Formats: sequence, C-alpha cells, structure tokens
Amino acid sequence: MSLNRDRVLEIIDNALREDIGTGDISTEAVVGAGEQVTATILAKDKGVIAGLEVAALVFERVDEMIKFKPLVEEGAQVEYGTEIAKVSGLSSSILIAERLALNLLQRMSGIATKTNYYKSLVADYNVRIVDTRKTTPNLRILEKYAVRVGGGANHRFGLYDAVMIKDNHILAVGSISKAVKQARKNIPHTMKIEVETENLIDVKEALEAGADIIMLDNMDVKMMREAVELIGEQAIIEASGGITAENIVEVAKTGVDVISLGTLTHSIKSLDISLNF
Repeated sequence: MSLNRDRVLEIIDNALREDIGTGDISTEAVVGAGEQVTATILAKDKGVIAGLEVAALVFERVDEMIKFKPLVEEGAQVEYGTEIAKVSGLSSSILIAERLALNLLQRMSGIATKTNYYKSLVADYNVRIVDTRKTTPNLRILEKYAVRVGGGANHRFGLYDAVMIKDNHILAVGSISKAVKQARKNIPHTMKIEVETENLIDVKEALEAGADIIMLDNMDVKMMREAVELIGEQAIIEASGGITAENIVEVAKTGVDVISLGTLTHSIKSLDISLNF
C-alpha cells in the first residue's frame, strides 16, 4: 500500500471515535461474548476495488485478532456478486468495525471506478487524467490514492507542494505577469509554476511570463485548440473545468497534456459493497 500508515491510522482512529463513542450499544446488548464467525465482503455492483488494506487496518484497529483475507487484488475489476474478502474473528469486533471498513472501501472503490471509466474514454490519446483538491476533508490521501488505483494520476496534494496561480491571485496582484514574477522571487528554483487562464490573451501573457504549466480553464474546444497551437512545447498544457464524459474525447483531441477532473472525488457514487455473516 503506497500510503503513509500513520496517516491512515489517524484517519481510522478519528472515524472510530466518531462512530463508537462510548460503545456499540446494539452489539453489547445482543451478541454473546466469545462468538467466532467468518464473514464475506461482497461486491453488489460492477467496478474497480480500492482500499482493501485500509479496510483491513480498520478491522485490525478494532481487534488485532481479526483475520482479513483479500480474495481479489487491489485495482481488480469485479462483477456483481464477486467475493472481495473474508473476515474471521469475534462477531462483536467485526460488527463494530463493519460500517467504517465498508464506508472507506466503498468510497475508495467508487473513486477508482470513476477514474478508470474516464481514463478508458481517452485511452487512445496521450493525455493524463488527474484529480484536484476537491476532496472530502481529512480523506484526501485515501481519495487521491484511489485515483491512482483507478489508473489516474495526482495533481498537487495541497497548497504546500506546488504553485498554482488562480484567478483570484491574479486579481489580488493585478496581472498574470506580476503574479508569476512574484512567485519566481519567492519559491525554490526547483518548483514549477502553473497559471490558470480563461482566454487566449491570458495564455499569451502566461507564456511571456514564463509559466511552466498553463491551465485552460472552462474554455470551449475551439479556443482550447487555438491555445494548444499557441503554446506548443513551451509549457505543459492542462485542461480543466466543464469537462464531462460527453466532451472529454474532444478535449483530448485538442492535444492537451493533462485533463484535471474535480468530479473524480467531489461527486462520486460509492461502489455498493456489503458484509454478510
């Protein structure tokens, strides 16, 4: 799992505190102590599985004696009815961990499935599908990991790891040129600068200012094509905003290098997954 274990455990611990509170009243009132069971985690929809090790960590955090056995590989494409994993241990412990494990597994698999779908649409073009910062607060590392499992790539992880000069930055300082100049003066020489542009005038100014990456924001395909021709090999070209399953192929045909999609994480449908004793 290419995830920071400590960060994942922090997410899990906070979520367990939220869910369990002072205790699982239902389980404590109904289930006898010491009862051992084996449960099956089952796909109730078609999609890409992501988050198996995260789910395993949830069960482990509740009860380290629980055994979690994956039956498919991370990133596997599954059909309805596929058995994803077996979970063995105390029934009370499995019941306590069940909802959080499924919530994370379902959401991550939904993101991986959607990413895989968008990637498949542009498979014939030399373009990368990437995410954005439009993620669920506190779940960003899990959601961006799921994008990678689905075959996509990650944009910046946060405000701290890349320069992206957006419309309000430009308005705050007065121009693209001034914003880029200010950024160059205040960042390491190893860091790239991305500039958001809305029209061809912006694109020309960003090029003249020496932007490393130029985002074509909410442009129609005709303008995007002209922008790509104007930029050529002078900068990495990213398309963003207003991109859907219906128009993504036309966007890819313009020759952009990267297509960023907030929809990969901000409006996904979780994959339907259940746990049955």
